[in-house]
Amino acid sequence: MLMRKVPGFVPASPWGLRLPQKFLFLLFLSGLVTLCFGALFLLPHSSRLKRLFLAPRTQQPGLEVVAEIAGHAPAHEQEPPPNPAPAAPAPGEDDPSSRASPRRRKGGLRRTRPTGPREEATAARGNSIPASRPGDEGVSFRFDFNAFRSRLRHPVLGMRADESQEPQSRVRAQREKVKEMMQFAWQSYKRYAMGKNELRPLTKDGYEGNMFGGLSGATVIDSLDTLYLMELKEEFQEAKAWVEENFHLNVSGEASLFEVNIRYIGGLLSAFYLTGEEVFRIKAIRLGEKLLPAFNTPTGIPKGVVSFKSGSWGWATAGSSSILAEFGSLHLEFLHLTELSGNQVFAEKVRNIRKVLRKIEKPFGLYPNFLSPVSGNWVQHHVSVGGLGDSFYEYLIKSWLMSGKTDMEAKNMYYEALEAIETYLLNVSPGGLTYIAEWRGGILDHKMGHLACFSGGMIALGAEDAKEEKRVHYRELAAQITKTCHESYARSDTKLGPEAFWFNSGREAMATQLSESYYILRPEVVESYMYLWRQTHNPIYREWGWEVVLALEKYCRTEAGFSGIQDVYSSTPSHDNKQQSFFLAETLKRAVAGGEISSFWQFNSIPWIKISTTQDRPRGKRN
Repeated sequence: MLMRKVPGFVPASPWGLRLPQKFLFLLFLSGLVTLCFGALFLLPHSSRLKRLFLAPRTQQPGLEVVAEIAGHAPAHEQEPPPNPAPAAPAPGEDDPSSRASPRRRKGGLRRTRPTGPREEATAARGNSIPASRPGDEGVSFRFDFNAFRSRLRHPVLGMRADESQEPQSRVRAQREKVKEMMQFAWQSYKRYAMGKNELRPLTKDGYEGNMFGGLSGATVIDSLDTLYLMELKEEFQEAKAWVEENFHLNVSGEASLFEVNIRYIGGLLSAFYLTGEEVFRIKAIRLGEKLLPAFNTPTGIPKGVVSFKSGSWGWATAGSSSILAEFGSLHLEFLHLTELSGNQVFAEKVRNIRKVLRKIEKPFGLYPNFLSPVSGNWVQHHVSVGGLGDSFYEYLIKSWLMSGKTDMEAKNMYYEALEAIETYLLNVSPGGLTYIAEWRGGILDHKMGHLACFSGGMIALGAEDAKEEKRVHYRELAAQITKTCHESYARSDTKLGPEAFWFNSGREAMATQLSESYYILRPEVVESYMYLWRQTHNPIYREWGWEVVLALEKYCRTEAGFSGIQDVYSSTPSHDNKQQSFFLAETLKRAVAGGEISSFWQFNSIPWIKISTTQDRPRGKRN
């Protein structure tokens, strides 16, 4: 009957077609089948999978996710999840019966007013951190500078007690060694690449890259707080002078919103909070304003790249998607930009991100790595606590701590996400190593990235505020994940860890191909050592941290700086000719993990994030 309605098709009989018409019909049918087949395999994963996880959604124009949060969405029929695995025992425990099992959970489940003249006037007055400003009513977060200073485990910049009174000469020697490494890395950068974004130590020149939109001096700004905390006064003044005289914002390239935020905004805010120097505050606010156009999307979820020239939002990877770890790692800095400028727009932008994430349905409570900033739907159901997802979770627990434990939204989102991760991604290998796998539409990739190794420290950091019955379990889980990441280092020839490591084919905690065997001076593993040392004072974490220092010295130090290596399983590895800015900002700051040792390694690249890790805890005694 359908063919009778198609012009040109006149059947030879009530039930038949002429031969040419049969040919055309078959040609049309084969084209239709080919089109459907191509769509099935070529379109983004969400086109094939979202109906398996999410109910159909309708979106009204002009009403893109602006309603207040209304609790959890109702559960929908979902595909069976992979079997969860129990957490392994803490280091030293061998009895499988003593392992704590994670609780199973059933399936179902941002233009702003210019601040230039105002900022210049403020700088001329020489004010430090401003008090409450008009229009601050909507800001729930306040930064208390005096409270910040009082909570430091050690006073900064020459204000500590006489080090000669410290009983541990070995500790002092290790501290000085890491300080010397920082001096060497900085002096090499200053000599060969000052003002460039990063140093290339083999060719003894600088590297600009294409992800900062024409901004320069990433290493300078990323290093400010480390230089200050390590009491490298001359070097800090060199860096400050460069920022004052040479850090210009009149650039016109395309920049990564995420990278500019964490390296430049974070670095400037850190330096301001440590020193009170107005130049850092002014530069941070102006740069933050240049990032705002990235939020001009239908949902307010920012795109990954912003054009400084046109003020528009650019492209992102994964076919016009925004990445969870990128748009989820803005909250801390943007709240401070509002606090320091009085401009509510920064806080409004990141709070809207929270609204979107709370409203959207999540498969099994998990957060996929890709989200469309246009439709507000997930694109591809790939979940990872490593690259693409990592710092989203980190910013949740640190937002809770930074708020003085008042940001209940961040707290709830963190613990709900952690429960889902533990239920569906956590595994224990046949060899007893606990790891967090990656999830692709219900199928697990039994691997863990170096970036995911921050999670041991994160879970330890959040254990204190978990439900009472879960606190011991989370501390044990943090220890086990950190032990697994240590094994990825211990099982290599260089005693440095690969970019990713697998748990299959009889090999555990090792990379299976050369493309995953490199090490680029990353900090995540030593970060977890630092957190675990602070919580437990177990000397093993100090020992593991020192092993990393020795390996860095042996395999990554060159004549003109430090370089990543291309194969951690080679005793004579080739260098990648790049001294990453985060090596100075993070890795060296955490390389020696410990109480007395880390008077300058107590912070991440953003000092205020770490306030809550030291407050309200007794000093002087160890467990």
